[in-house]
Amino acid sequence: MPTDGPRNFNDVMPKAGFSGMFSVTGLPTELKVSYWIWLIGGMLGVLGGLFGVLVTLALFTVAPGLAAVILLLVLVALALAAAQIVLVLKMKEGKEWARLALTIVAGVSLVLAVLGGSVGGGGMGQGIGNNWLGFLISAAATVLMWLPNSQAWFNSVKGRA
Repeated sequence: MPTDGPRNFNDVMPKAGFSGMFSVTGLPTELKVSYWIWLIGGMLGVLGGLFGVLVTLALFTVAPGLAAVILLLVLVALALAAAQIVLVLKMKEGKEWARLALTIVAGVSLVLAVLGGSVGGGGMGQGIGNNWLGFLISAAATVLMWLPNSQAWFNSVKGRA
């Protein structure tokens, strides 16, 4: 288990704020690729969540009860996408707890892919209920975070991060 867990809210926020989001100097290549996968995925999730909020607001005119439930789910997904961006920024700072949390995100993605496949009939091409591509992408990013070169980098920044 990581020993560098956050103790308060300020420990969770990126040190340089969000201004250093696009700088990956000092990271090994494996972590750079993983970082960009997670960051782009989080940004796409935020954009999709904002679009989902707009669509759900339009749905209120037709089916208010259904729209309220969907809005709640979209807001949760939006918050999780924003959390993914914060986690990847902390991973870039060398925080092992953030790397572990991103690994858990990939595990949740697997669960959602399995559940989506069983709800949609179990095939690979089932459309909206299918999350296999998202899982495969997050699995690749997760593997890159745990490769020996990445592990060596985390060990080297442990004392100074």
